[in-house]
Amino acid sequence: MRYAFIEDHRATWPIAIQCRVLAVSRSGYYEWRRRPVSERAQRRESLTAQIREFHVGHHASYGSPRVHRELRARGDKVNEKTVAKVMREAGIQAKSQRKFRVTTTDSNHTQPVAKNTLNRDFTAQQRNQKWVADITYIATLEGWLYLAAVIDLFTRKVVGWSMSERIDSRLVVDALEMAVSRELPASSQLSGAGLVAHSDRGVQYASEHYQGVLTQHDIECSMSRKGNCWDNAPAESFFATLKKELVHHEVYETREAARASLFDYIEVFYNRERRHSALGYVSPLAFEEVA
Repeated sequence: MRYAFIEDHRATWPIAIQCRVLAVSRSGYYEWRRRPVSERAQRRESLTAQIREFHVGHHASYGSPRVHRELRARGDKVNEKTVAKVMREAGIQAKSQRKFRVTTTDSNHTQPVAKNTLNRDFTAQQRNQKWVADITYIATLEGWLYLAAVIDLFTRKVVGWSMSERIDSRLVVDALEMAVSRELPASSQLSGAGLVAHSDRGVQYASEHYQGVLTQHDIECSMSRKGNCWDNAPAESFFATLKKELVHHEVYETREAARASLFDYIEVFYNRERRHSALGYVSPLAFEEVA
């Protein structure tokens, strides 16, 4: 291990000084360097390279559990403890989550609000049984960009989303209509009967526009209690993950740049590739295909 340390720090400190400090001979170090690389060392080097590939290719968001599942999916029988050790030794870490203040939509309005039908029961037995919806704020140098999302609690897939520089009913209606067109296409003769769509009680979700679309598709409305973000925890969790893995590491010069980045994260990475712990570490689309 001391020879390996010297090798790793050749560009930082002179070899002679390192050998003296670590109480090893220079001849011993050079003899160690001439030895053929062991099969075990080659295996460790290959494993480290694969882990770095996953780390870069998945927004630097994967810790050892997800990396382990990725390796297993490729046919590698390495155990999770080994993966964790390699990541620790190589200094590979998942992005840490910043503390952030939950900002909810304006609930000071005179529109009727629905009861909390969902009541924090975030389990679902099939698709299109329970949806959760919410809005978040994305900072750009041009000003705020608002993102509305609709998530299916069975697959954890983002089934609908929309972005706008205006935080109004059109924003949430566009996200809802995308979800309806994707999940309840008219050609299939499906309706939203039996489907609950949960949100906070913000003015956008209480609006006649949004409520009218729910009624049109026979979707039952459920709303959180006033000021209680935990009633909509899965939606809050998605936005926290989005900000931890992407937004907090970017500086968006324009709203258009933010739009492109968010589209790529949601449609290319989150729905199709990102392994979700609640789904047994498969992606939402992979889970949907086998469920």
